[in-house]
Amino acid sequence: MSQEEVLSELKKIREAIEKTPPPPPPPPHGLWNEFKEFLSKYKIFGLAVAFIIALYVGTLVQSLVANLLLPAIGLAIPGIDNLATYSIGVFGVGQFLVALMTFVIVAFLVFLVVKVAKKWKIE
Repeated sequence: MSQEEVLSELKKIREAIEKTPPPPPPPPHGLWNEFKEFLSKYKIFGLAVAFIIALYVGTLVQSLVANLLLPAIGLAIPGIDNLATYSIGVFGVGQFLVALMTFVIVAFLVFLVVKVAKKWKIE
């Protein structure tokens, strides 16, 4: 076989391998189809559910801190009956403690949820 024949065969093989990919499907027409594609592409329902659940978990943790934990800590410290209402002059230290403890607990819960999601390989 000559060099020209080999090159000719290689060109044929290259053309057979390098076929152009099919064109992408046309975008859906109509507002409803575009809306459904938007919802599925960006996972909006999952985001909405996560937001709603996080909102209520935050409220639940805030109530736990303000109504159970800080009053219990206040009972343990002599002279303070409810730490959530504790203030130094005009500064509401108790409310700051409620916000701080709520943040720490919610951040820890989010950490646990992310850790479990990674373990279960959920995106």
